[in-house]
Amino acid sequence: MSLIMTLIEKLAFYLQYPFVRYALVVGLLIAVVSSLLGVTLVLRHFSYIGDGLSHVAFGAMSVAIVLKLSHRMFLILPVTVLCAVILLKSGQGRKVKGDAAVAMMSVGALAFGYLTVNVAGASANVSGDVCSTLFGSTSILTLTAAEVTLCAVLSAAALVLFLLLYNRLFALTFDENFARVCGINTELYNLILAIIIAVIIVLAMNLVGALLVSALIIFPTMAAMRLFESFRAVTVASAVISVICALVGILVSVLAGTPVGSTIVIADALAFGLSMPAARLRGGMS
Repeated sequence: MSLIMTLIEKLAFYLQYPFVRYALVVGLLIAVVSSLLGVTLVLRHFSYIGDGLSHVAFGAMSVAIVLKLSHRMFLILPVTVLCAVILLKSGQGRKVKGDAAVAMMSVGALAFGYLTVNVAGASANVSGDVCSTLFGSTSILTLTAAEVTLCAVLSAAALVLFLLLYNRLFALTFDENFARVCGINTELYNLILAIIIAVIIVLAMNLVGALLVSALIIFPTMAAMRLFESFRAVTVASAVISVICALVGILVSVLAGTPVGSTIVIADALAFGLSMPAARLRGGMS
């Protein structure tokens, strides 16, 4: 009992600091929007696109660092959006399939970013900067009020677009050809989907880093798919699981001093692990 009270007092102490509250707000917002799009990406066999786009964002960030841009988002976001569009289109092509396109763009952007920072970077701690960007070790705890506001606006926009386009994205997810026959402008909605995905990836880099972004997309979705069958139920459950894991991960990180991004991903992985016996139990009861 005394240990619990000590942890509560310690948590209350840390919550007095704005950077901890900022991390909680941003973390929960990113968890919601990334899990919502995760269902669509997993069902379209593009679950690995988050990893590829995060590496693209890392490459763009490296260029922004070298150029000493004060507002790096103005470079990172357009580049990531462009690559998201290219990846989604390549997934429909015959010459270069989606998984191959993601792999090539991913490793190419990662190598380019690391080379750029090493050759042209002015920082004295290149290894530390790269590690922080790739694994999100400290970036979520150094957010300013302006960055939190920007994250809230972009997350809200992504959430509103998802809700407004829910029916069309549903049709696009399960049968794009049928959606086209029904009169849905699949090219337009694929473009919108690419933009939303790119925004989420760029935001998620602040939470878990470039190398761990795909975990936010895959683990909650896969856990929800083990428990539920309908698209709507999986989407809602994925969001709930993602938010709980993000909250637990951030709080554990604050209390135990562990890296934020890695702790959140471990919480997501544990949730997926727990979903397997829960699914068997649910199946046995039905």
